[in-house]
Amino acid sequence: MKPLMDNYQRQIRYLRISITDRCNLRCRYCMPATGVKWIPHEHIMRYEEFLRIARICVSRGVDKVRITGGEPLLRKGLIPFIRGLKELEGLKDLSLTTNGVMLYSMAEDLKNAGLDRLNISLDTLSREKFSHITRVDAFERVSAGIRRAFDVGLSPVKVNVVAIRGFNDDEIPAFAEMTLNSPVEVRFIELMPMGCATRYGECELIGAPEIRDIIEKRFGSLEKVEYKHGPAQVYRIGGAQGTIGLIGALSEHAFCSRCNRIRITASGYLRPCLFSEKELDLRIPMRQGISDHELELLIEKGVGMKNLNHRLCTGSHPAADQGCRTLMSSLGG
Repeated sequence: MKPLMDNYQRQIRYLRISITDRCNLRCRYCMPATGVKWIPHEHIMRYEEFLRIARICVSRGVDKVRITGGEPLLRKGLIPFIRGLKELEGLKDLSLTTNGVMLYSMAEDLKNAGLDRLNISLDTLSREKFSHITRVDAFERVSAGIRRAFDVGLSPVKVNVVAIRGFNDDEIPAFAEMTLNSPVEVRFIELMPMGCATRYGECELIGAPEIRDIIEKRFGSLEKVEYKHGPAQVYRIGGAQGTIGLIGALSEHAFCSRCNRIRITASGYLRPCLFSEKELDLRIPMRQGISDHELELLIEKGVGMKNLNHRLCTGSHPAADQGCRTLMSSLGG
């Protein structure tokens, strides 16, 4: 097996697949209140096309796949797709990111289909603030979905919190407290300048070091947890069942050096870096009948487009001024 390597000797082990750009929330840092113009149905990748790409990537050493959106639970046929991915020999970890609104009714089917674990986006523990940031009154449904995920054994459950000064920074200790008596990983994510999030000013960004300081002032020094399979720096409050993840895409200089990810967008573009507009179309060549070997060469070409780093902290990336043009809902984060 020849591993997928970028030009900086980083092995690609992690594939993120955005199966839809549709979403049932309108989070303020993600899209306008009126929504966005959805990708035409005929331009959305078919499940069998995603499976074909995943099969080639897994044969080249990718062992971790995450299903994203938009909101992936909205797309019909998700459960058979999960079963198809789970059958890929060599795949060790199959996960899904969701906003949790539809999770309660689908959790058991997701588990039975072979899904290993979940990431659930939740930026506040207040129903009123949830309605404000998402523009939808669905806090109770998300809370019920999280409890249901634990009940059916989708573990570990990770709760993703986008930290925004003046909105939820006062809730950081409460989120951290969730880990004391539950095997949850709460992951604090720096607000990244993409799409609608570029309307937030620098004063609203909270860096991972500051988040850690806030937690340690309340709970004492955090214990470092060895974790090699993702972008988070993982810690534990002394004696806690769960863990705390800090994702410092902007504040952590070594962030990109560990990057082992590529993304397939809902419309079938290979995107080697979340913060880059560089993309390679796989959908059209696939529908024109290219062979698996030719598709594999295209994937290699896409991996070769991966930048050394995102350059957001140097001011030399377009996002530093105006944000990436592509909306997060079609990329899968």
